[in-house]
Amino acid sequence: MKRYVLNIEEVWQAYSSSLRVMLKSKISDPDDVEDLLQEILIKTHRNIGSLRARDKLKPWLFQLANNTVIDFYRKHGAARDAEPVDLWYEHSEPDVEQQLSECVVPFVRTLPQKTADLLLAVDIEGRSQKAYAAELGVSYSTLKSRVQRGRLKLREAFEQCCHLELDRQGRVVEYRKRQERCGGC
Repeated sequence: MKRYVLNIEEVWQAYSSSLRVMLKSKISDPDDVEDLLQEILIKTHRNIGSLRARDKLKPWLFQLANNTVIDFYRKHGAARDAEPVDLWYEHSEPDVEQQLSECVVPFVRTLPQKTADLLLAVDIEGRSQKAYAAELGVSYSTLKSRVQRGRLKLREAFEQCCHLELDRQGRVVEYRKRQERCGGC
């Protein structure tokens, strides 16, 4: 049985933002999301040696995350009285937001460097806009405007690649790739 040697830092760099988005869609408390993300990192570090095929890394990682969320809800008793049909984790198909979350970082990296750095710091790494503005030596309101413009550019990049259908709250409920315009993510 062949084992593959994977660099945990590279794995985490590639998947942590997608995992964070998935966790945020399942857990409402941001502190719990960060705690679970750290727990997933530890489990990944401990168990990545059991992975037999590189092409199974992503499904393995998301199954690990899914199991961690299930354990979280079991520990906190949220699933105690729920029927299996009501449990979100009984559904095997990833939701639209989870599918598109894998494209966020690649699309951000297609933006101009300053815009990409800004969105990566604020939206992906979760850094405080006020603290980041101070670090860059710009006013908070200037940084907020730049973030908003960057998010608009990111949305335009998504819309050039995909036709998005939104619900009343502006969340993506369905998407279709525009093959002629999209290089994929």
